[in-house]
Amino acid sequence: MSTVNTIFISHGGGPLPVLGDPGHAEMVSNLKQLARELPRPKAILVISAHWEASRPTVTSASQPGMMYDYGGFPDEAYQLQYPSPGEPALAEMVVSALQSAGIHAGSSPDRPYDHGLYIPLMLMYPEADIPAIQLSLVKGLDPDEHLRIGEALQGLDYDNLLIIGSGFSFHNMRAFFIPESDDMHAANAAFQGWLEETCMSTTLTEDDRRQRFQHWAEAPSARYCHPREEHLLPLHVCYGIAGRPADEHIATKILGKASGMYAWIA
Repeated sequence: MSTVNTIFISHGGGPLPVLGDPGHAEMVSNLKQLARELPRPKAILVISAHWEASRPTVTSASQPGMMYDYGGFPDEAYQLQYPSPGEPALAEMVVSALQSAGIHAGSSPDRPYDHGLYIPLMLMYPEADIPAIQLSLVKGLDPDEHLRIGEALQGLDYDNLLIIGSGFSFHNMRAFFIPESDDMHAANAAFQGWLEETCMSTTLTEDDRRQRFQHWAEAPSARYCHPREEHLLPLHVCYGIAGRPADEHIATKILGKASGMYAWIA
């Protein structure tokens, strides 16, 4: 019988979490604690906010390389290594599950790991000895499409699989670099509160919850927190997989902004 645990994480700013940035200390602590709480996975599937493709695409290399998809950081940020092996058999299962649901999907033997995978995994599983693959978002960033991708993966038959939606529940880049006003703080809090209610409330029906995810842009301060939604949609995939309220909400401050992580535990 397969066991799948699903978590959505807020992964912070570029490589800063592994470079000792104090604005990420709480996030780093929370990710390490999550790794201690979860059973050690046999493989990890990461839906990364930093990969958008014309169709859902998975990495299929047996030993993916590294992509330093950020700029303006110290030299050490471009020397980071996370030599975790790939898992081509799992990649094939993901593609098959998506195609069986009528979703045109594919694989890439050339795509390296991007920092949406290796930064959080360096904190959670620093030994880099657990096979990992990535799944892309789909260009156009349609929320319903990403819910359906998650729903198509509900039946993945892979024992002790950890699925990580690697995004950020607050991703207004401009707001990180200007002084915070009371209105900005209130807007940040309003959306995080709506997101917590959406993910955690046991009074919502699943149809209602799915509608909220589908129409997330109507939530309070949604477009302030996500001028572009690529860092939110990994959460849609996670909910699509789980299809029920989250078991755990982890509130965390990242670079002074309220953010959140959610876990669905098998």
